[in-house]
Amino acid sequence: MPTYSYACKTCEHAFDVQQAISDEALTKCPECGGELRKVFGQVGVTFKGTGFYRNDSGSAPKGD
Repeated sequence: MPTYSYACKTCEHAFDVQQAISDEALTKCPECGGELRKVFGQVGVTFKGTGFYRNDSGSAPKGD
């Protein structure tokens, strides 16, 4: 199950929770009852090697 991070807009309480993708997002802070927002972290994707650019995708087309 994925782990989601939340932070309260009122008291700034931050916490992580494991939820199924089909579960509704949390909306109420467990500490003060304030409104929550999801916290998005950095994406851990790195593209290395060839093939990620148009000029890396093979030989040049041959003209007639």
